[in-house]
Formats: sequence, C-alpha cells, structure tokens
Amino acid sequence: MTSEHPGNIDSEEIDQVIQQIKKGDIDKFRVIIEKYQKRVYLYSYYLLNDKEQVDDAVQDIFIKVYQHIGDYTKTVSFSAWIHKIAYNHSMNLNKKKFRDYQLLLDCQDFNTVSSTNNNQKNYIDVLLQQLSFNEKYILLLRAVEDYSFEEMGHVLNITAANARKKYERIRKKLNRYRNGGHEEHEKTLGTTRG
Repeated sequence: MTSEHPGNIDSEEIDQVIQQIKKGDIDKFRVIIEKYQKRVYLYSYYLLNDKEQVDDAVQDIFIKVYQHIGDYTKTVSFSAWIHKIAYNHSMNLNKKKFRDYQLLLDCQDFNTVSSTNNNQKNYIDVLLQQLSFNEKYILLLRAVEDYSFEEMGHVLNITAANARKKYERIRKKLNRYRNGGHEEHEKTLGTTRG
C-alpha cells in the first residue's frame, strides 16, 4: 500500500484500510482522513459558505465516519458513503440557519454582481447562491466529483433517474440565471424591485 501518499491510493487499497480499521487498527484512520479531507472540506464549504462552520463540520463529519465505519458495506463506493455523511451533516447544520432570509439577500445580491461581473469567481459564487442547499450538492457531486447518477442517487436517497432529472433542472435553472432569467424568478418570489 502507498501509505506515504494516502491521497493516491485506489479503492481496493481503501477497502483494505477499512478492514484494518474494523479490526481495531485505529491508526489507519489517518489514511482515510488524508485521502478524503480536502474533498469533504470543499463540499462543506460550498454548501455552508462559512469557513468557521466548515472547519467544525469537517471534524464532526470525520468523527461520524469513524463512529460508523463498522456499518460501511461495499454496496456503494466508500467515497459516496463519506459524501452521504457529509451531506446529511451539512444539511442538519443548514437547517439551523435562516434560509428564507438568506435567499432574499442572495436574490438582491445577484443584480449587483451580475451587472459588474468582471470577476468570474464572484459571478460563479452568485450563481451558486441562487441554488438551494440540495441543488448545490447535486451540482457539486456531478460537475466537480463526476459522480454517476447511481452514486448520486445513493448519496441523496433517490433513484438514479430522479438524480438525473434534478441535475437537468439545475442546469436549466443556471442557464436561465446566466441569460437574465433571474428577474422572472424574482417575480415568482415577489421580490422584484421597481
């Protein structure tokens, strides 16, 4: 096993590490952390948008992974299993926030940023802010992590066909925003400014 570079180990080697952890070799858990920490951090950051909250969330997520690693079975990839834990934990944190108020602020911010979108990163951030928590997660799983619809379905507890439909709706929604359709969406929310 390539223990010097845990980020480079393949799924077969991860399965061996998991078996060693299940047998009581807790020191092997560092391999899991080193391999998946960056991905879990990135997902949590895009979902929560709060660095301090993300730092705590990532620690909590890996504690949950460790506590439940005995429950993992190879019916799905280990990566998908970890992402499901990260998703559920982030979802619980997000529920505690004031989502409706934030959505209103995000819609107002969209006009300001889209009119001066010299900075592409800000523009992408604003587009992502227009998505719900679940929509962001679906987009990240597919576009960034390149998950299959089957893997996405497992993480989200939906069918692969449903995952595909949700992803397509998100793509259409983002295209509407990019093409100026945010005004129509604001009208449906009753937040237009005159």
